[in-house]
Amino acid sequence: MSSPPNKPSSAAIDKLFDQAKAASRNAYARYSKFHVGAAVLTEAGETYTGCNVENVSYPLGTCAEADAIAAARVREGTTFKIVALVVYAEKEGHGHQPCAPCGGCRQRIFEFSPQADVWFYDRDMKRLRATATELLPHAFSFEPPK
Repeated sequence: MSSPPNKPSSAAIDKLFDQAKAASRNAYARYSKFHVGAAVLTEAGETYTGCNVENVSYPLGTCAEADAIAAARVREGTTFKIVALVVYAEKEGHGHQPCAPCGGCRQRIFEFSPQADVWFYDRDMKRLRATATELLPHAFSFEPPK
């Protein structure tokens, strides 16, 4: 697993937040009313977005991050690596909300780039950045520790 080459600029992160916000508008959040969007920037310089898709049988829903990662993998195949991933969430009638990736999505992000930058809003509605490894310090891997 390699590290992402260059960190994106502040303007690039702003654009990813805009794309994640736009993706959240397409969420299917009929039950929770919690609309989540994600935008992934890859080493190839491409951006892919995703949104949460709920299901009346809750375990069958899909997270926005998983959706964006799957779209990127489909397009880029085995060369796919994450440089940055942004998460944006809104609760219907309440505006944007704090939302870090869930544990499963933290593992998904780690799988494709342990040093990827992950951006999200904290409880004070400030943007935070952490690497995938910082979010999941004891990630599961079949690779032996170094």
